Amino acid sequence: MSGKADPRAAGEGTTSRGRLDRGRGALGPALELVHTGRAPTRAVLTAELGVTRATAGAVAAELEALGLIRVDARPGAAAGSQGRPSHRLEVAEDGPVALAAQVHADGFRAALVGLGGRIVATAPGCETIEPDPAKVLGSVVEAGADLLRTTGRRCVGAGLAVPSAVAEPDGLALNPLHLAWPVGAPVRRLFAECVRAAGIAGPAFAGNDVNLAALAEHRHGAGRGARDLLCVATGHRGVGGALVLDGRLHTGSSGLALEVGHLTVNPESRPCHCGGRGCLDVEADPLALLIEAGRAPGPEVSLLQQANDLLRTQYADPAVRRAAEALIDRLGLGLAGLVNILNPDRIILGGLHRTLLDADPERLRAVVADRSLWGQSGGVPILPCTLDHNSLVGAAELAWQPVLDDPLGALR
Repeated sequence: MSGKADPRAAGEGTTSRGRLDRGRGALGPALELVHTGRAPTRAVLTAELGVTRATAGAVAAELEALGLIRVDARPGAAAGSQGRPSHRLEVAEDGPVALAAQVHADGFRAALVGLGGRIVATAPGCETIEPDPAKVLGSVVEAGADLLRTTGRRCVGAGLAVPSAVAEPDGLALNPLHLAWPVGAPVRRLFAECVRAAGIAGPAFAGNDVNLAALAEHRHGAGRGARDLLCVATGHRGVGGALVLDGRLHTGSSGLALEVGHLTVNPESRPCHCGGRGCLDVEADPLALLIEAGRAPGPEVSLLQQANDLLRTQYADPAVRRAAEALIDRLGLGLAGLVNILNPDRIILGGLHRTLLDADPERLRAVVADRSLWGQSGGVPILPCTLDHNSLVGAAELAWQPVLDDPLGALR
């Protein structure tokens, strides 16, 4: 037997390595396509990346070897398609996770979130928030660390959502008005220190909760496919907004863009925390609905749950209906102003605003159309957010981004 290598085998190996080398730059874009559901098959991945079938196959195989995706060996074809069916691509159900944490006026929650925006596990939420941010963040991170120990999952990093504008580049919470935290609390540094102290690997990030909800909805929910997406939401207290342009959050020069809660919609009304009067923040949040309907807020459950329950169970009550119509009109006025300035191609609403939209969608759409310059040409689609815990999913997106940018580098 000759000791010479088979030239055909050598050639095939060289070709295979060449394809993989050429495809390494496509690993991140390929993973993002699978992550966001835009490449359900290898054929779609090939077309989206603009590479050969062989290169797309090498890229998919590399991502599978990293434990990030699964290539289904049983081919499947979409209905109506022609030609040979292509292999299906899915995120790996048992793959790595990101630790996601959210703090709001009525408590905190921790979760593990995999690729595709899948919530793998959640910890029981805390219902009280102390005025010391370091103590609160330490508790939520420890809850996440318990989840990691229980599941045994590899963690790629951690993300935190807070109900405050987060100023860049230092990650300071500039207006945590409903948390009793000090103005300018260094939440990103504190969160990162807690993550390291808990022995959790990977980088740590922090962002505004509505910004992160918008990011999650754009990638995995009601905002998917929109180019210029406006998100407005009211959670437990106050009103927030976010804008996603060409797939990226628009945060302004220092992270403070889209503070829509301080648009004036009722100038002779109640004072706002910012020093103005009649801002959306105090005119269209859960507390505003309860006050408008003549209901005294109770301590049993969150204000958001009280307001949602009131709309869903007592909307036939004239006082509740009048209160809802008042909030819808104020919200519509604010949205119309934003439409005139931003010209989005889609608006999504979260929290109580989603419930208001469900209660009387035509009234809200009519107010926006009547007050916006573009209303007479068909208006802007206004849709409810569709993801549960979208701020948590968005916090995880922050931690997943380095992996999406460079899978090999981030996981090496």
